[in-house]
Amino acid sequence: MKMLTPLKKTLLVCLCLCMVLPLSACGETKMSQRQVFAMDTIMTLTAYGKNADRGLTAAQGVIQSMNDMLDPDIETSTTYAINHADGGNTSISGQVANMLSTAQVIYKQSGGALDLTIYPVIQRWGFDSGRYYVPTDEELSVDLSRKAFDKMVLTSFPSSGSYAVSFPAGTAISFGAVAKGCASENAIKAMRNVGVKSAIVSLGGNVQTLGRKPDGSLWNVAVQDPNNTASYVGVLTVGETAVVTSGTYQRFFIQNGKTYHHLLNPETGRPMNNTLKSVTIVCQDGTTADCLSTAMFILGQSKCINYWRQYGAKENLFDMVLINNDNEVICTKGLIEKFTLTNSDYTLRYIE
Repeated sequence: MKMLTPLKKTLLVCLCLCMVLPLSACGETKMSQRQVFAMDTIMTLTAYGKNADRGLTAAQGVIQSMNDMLDPDIETSTTYAINHADGGNTSISGQVANMLSTAQVIYKQSGGALDLTIYPVIQRWGFDSGRYYVPTDEELSVDLSRKAFDKMVLTSFPSSGSYAVSFPAGTAISFGAVAKGCASENAIKAMRNVGVKSAIVSLGGNVQTLGRKPDGSLWNVAVQDPNNTASYVGVLTVGETAVVTSGTYQRFFIQNGKTYHHLLNPETGRPMNNTLKSVTIVCQDGTTADCLSTAMFILGQSKCINYWRQYGAKENLFDMVLINNDNEVICTKGLIEKFTLTNSDYTLRYIE
């Protein structure tokens, strides 16, 4: 399906999960695992304990429901309704309202680095379908003229607990930059609601954890090497959190000897050309982490560090791992005791 490959980490898992440490023989440490294909991604769900199977079923149900709700090619989906509303209101769920409001905040704070309304540009490049094409400047100009995230009107109705959204006629959106983060977050919630206390989900480049490992130790999440996707640069040791990566190596095509990746600059409509190869966000909120991973990549190294200093560090919102063209791994200070460099091809430094 075409839904969530644009503008993000798709098809390839961009974080590798390290092996969970051996567990004791206690019944509470029973492991159950399931693979699901949704949002154009092979997803791995793992849960522990006596409620593990129930938890996986609940999580899979959430993911499939969101997949059907957000696929722009399904005529009954919310995304299809928004894209064909012709300027009118579309009733939306709380999940969709949360994704839109989160993306809107980061859109404003980042100066438009994250824009869900560049879907026509994504379609033009073929990143939604795999039918790749290098657009002309004239074609991109037409598609970019349809951007309208700054004109979104999101309305809540407290008395009924419902929401609605409207965009100018001709606007088309994609939730590719946020949906897997929201899905992983809600999958974890679904498992928690049926009594699971220890779990980890890997939705493509989105990893989210529940609690700690059954033996009480922290989770180990490896950050992929952009130069060799079969390897990794280092390991993050985390508790209950989300870890989300965006990188140029995740989805791309080559034409006439030139490589075009899927992380598009909302200003030009072309692949963002800066010194970064990947951005990994560590944040308690999966939806926010997903939005930030794209926005920070588009901002580039200097600007995203400034953004982190203003919003991540001061508000204790998120930390990040940047990998640049100089084979430098840059970690924010909140990860000093959480990230271990394991690849001698890279150098490591921390920023405050």
